[in-house]
Amino acid sequence: MELYKKAFPAVARYISRKGGNYEEAKDIFQDALIIYYEKLVSNSFSHVRNEKAYILGIAKNLWCKRLGSNEVNDTIENALSETDIIETHLSTHKIMYLLETAGQKCMEILRAFYYDKASVSDIAQQFGYSGTRSATVQKFKCIEKIRETVKEKSLAYEDFIE
Repeated sequence: MELYKKAFPAVARYISRKGGNYEEAKDIFQDALIIYYEKLVSNSFSHVRNEKAYILGIAKNLWCKRLGSNEVNDTIENALSETDIIETHLSTHKIMYLLETAGQKCMEILRAFYYDKASVSDIAQQFGYSGTRSATVQKFKCIEKIRETVKEKSLAYEDFIE
């Protein structure tokens, strides 16, 4: 269970960033755990220093293989259904709550960067920072505030999916 808590969030984050969904992340993670367990039982490696990193590496390889073997999906399969739109809407409210906990200025900075696709130099100019480095540091601090809120509330990836 401890290994699951340590490694699954990293695998889910990776799969999500590479275009996968939560169910695919669970499948890949389970496959990675099985491979890891089989290697442990067969003594095909002597010692793993970082189990989380090792499992993440297995998961990355499995995901790359899966992507390579998938055919291009039909556009109908890729289209969002009405329930997907509603689920996204519900998740957006939870994310907005987290952004609000970071403060108004952080919300504006993160919106400018992620939603408006503004460059860091544009953000520095728009918010009156002395340079791009200052804007980058401030953006990082905003993200850290949100991460702390997520940790304090013990939120997981599943909490944002309905």
